Amino acid sequence: MNRVSKLLFWAIVATVLFSFPDQVRAGLYICPEVDSLLAGQVWKKNVPANNSVYIVINVHQRRLMLIRNGQTVRTYPVAVGKSSTPTPIGQWKVIHKSTNWGTGFGTRWLGLNVPWGIYGIHGTNKPGSIGDWQSHGCIRMFNRHVEELYRQVPLGTTVYIIGHPFTYQSPPYRILRRGDRGSAVLEIQKALVKQGYKLTLDGIWGWQMEKAVVDFRRRNNLPPDNAVNDAFYRALHLKP
Repeated sequence: MNRVSKLLFWAIVATVLFSFPDQVRAGLYICPEVDSLLAGQVWKKNVPANNSVYIVINVHQRRLMLIRNGQTVRTYPVAVGKSSTPTPIGQWKVIHKSTNWGTGFGTRWLGLNVPWGIYGIHGTNKPGSIGDWQSHGCIRMFNRHVEELYRQVPLGTTVYIIGHPFTYQSPPYRILRRGDRGSAVLEIQKALVKQGYKLTLDGIWGWQMEKAVVDFRRRNNLPPDNAVNDAFYRALHLKP
């Protein structure tokens, strides 16, 4: 991303005040119906980044912006995940493109490299949901809009999804434990890394994170437990 693009992106972030889908297969959370559509699809894991075009999605405003060479060229209304199944907050990359996945996904699919599940930008057969918090974590668009976007977004396009990972969930600042996954877990991992712990930043609470959480609680004189709770958020300066 060039300097102008970076400045524009952070300007967008500054305007923000600042998954979990309900099917599990092979250890991943999968958006409903997606698992039945994966057969025969080619997912390119090692896609080089494309820096001339990128996407910014604001979950609070339910808007998707297409940026090219530092300029916003198009803004689209979208539907994002409900608080119980939030859209993944963070920086991702388009690693898969497909057409006509099925009725529920409209006419186009842009898959993202979210490590804890399968999420994407796609069309819909529920146009009345656009502009609301209605999905299981994916980003829904009007079919005519996703078709337009699809033509302009190559593999490797960076996607910034902006929001507050701790309040954009139900309940806000909920208690986290081993087995949880998602944007909130990813932010806890980042904060623990800053404290000197060596963790894989994948948004999945595994044994490494379990060990770090227990140790952090001990070092900060928190009651013995393996939970990220109110006292833990505050000790990590993640909650006012």
